[in-house]
Amino acid sequence: MTLIDEEEKSRLTAPDALRGLIMILMALDHANHFIAQKHSSGEYWGGSFPEYHDPLSFLTRLFTHLSAPGFFFLMGLGMHLFTQSRRKKGWHDIKIIGHFLLRGALLVALQLFVINPAWELSPGGWALDTYIGVLFALGGTMILGSMLLWLKPQYLFVLTVALFFSDASLPPDPNLWGNNFSLLDRLASIPGGDLSLWVNYPALPWLPVVTLGMLFGYWLSADKKKALESALWIGVSFLVAFLILRSLDGFGNIRPRAGDTWIDFFNLVKYPPSLNFILLTMGINLTLLWAFSTVDSKFLEPLVIFGRVPLFFYIVHLYLYAGLGYIFAPTGTSILKMLPFWILGLGILYPISLWFGNIKNKKGATRTLLHFF
Repeated sequence: MTLIDEEEKSRLTAPDALRGLIMILMALDHANHFIAQKHSSGEYWGGSFPEYHDPLSFLTRLFTHLSAPGFFFLMGLGMHLFTQSRRKKGWHDIKIIGHFLLRGALLVALQLFVINPAWELSPGGWALDTYIGVLFALGGTMILGSMLLWLKPQYLFVLTVALFFSDASLPPDPNLWGNNFSLLDRLASIPGGDLSLWVNYPALPWLPVVTLGMLFGYWLSADKKKALESALWIGVSFLVAFLILRSLDGFGNIRPRAGDTWIDFFNLVKYPPSLNFILLTMGINLTLLWAFSTVDSKFLEPLVIFGRVPLFFYIVHLYLYAGLGYIFAPTGTSILKMLPFWILGLGILYPISLWFGNIKNKKGATRTLLHFF
């Protein structure tokens, strides 16, 4: 019997499959960092914007942009579904909030004490004292989002739209790059910093992606088929809006395009995520979510295996690709030569993820202990 058959029947396959796909793309991004050593320096609101000298380097980065927004969206969706299921089991609202506060704090702690040591294995060393990465923002937005789960969907919709538009004007003028900002400003909204503290993922800019996931959770609970069909139309609408706003090169971009090539057109600000970055990546993610909902679940099982152990996969894959890079490509390699190592890593991670998923889904104390992973 397969893992999918053994798990609770009420669980949705399409979101897990989407999570599995974006984890595979995330692994590609990090294989690019640890093995090829050709990872971009970052698409920030200010400073030097990355330049790509060939399409393959850019496309490798562009495809992996789906990962971060997908994680935040699916986390918001999962928070709503978890809340609904626990309410049916008689959990008090305070207990549900406590669960998310604990899990959010755990994600922040893992960022600082488990994930950051993996980044210290980066080729050429790691000069930063403290790095604020994606787990920090996931934990922070989980804590903030737990306070919003009680909003009715119409109010959550208004809040989500307001947050998206406020995010579009949140970053300071790009000319202020390099200025000093307070610790609170950095952790809350403004990426950047210095060697003592560098922030890539402040919490607030990612909050509307989480609330979008929570809102989609309401629709999914009300009518699963209709919600998954709406994912296609929302996704296409996002993509159309992206093409319009990007062509205008003003609102929603944070900073203007660096040039007139197709690479410049799709080379977007990610730190913090510009409105156009969200429209493009979530447009694709929502379209994929719909597409996966139309596919027989047996064909999605390889993706689902990864998608149901996201935190475990995230931690293990960083150390795995760091080790592969150290052993086989200490001075880096081409992207084409990196790809077999990316696939090798996935081949190693697959049985490990299957094994851990089976343990995680067992009943009793072990399941409770491993639930957070």
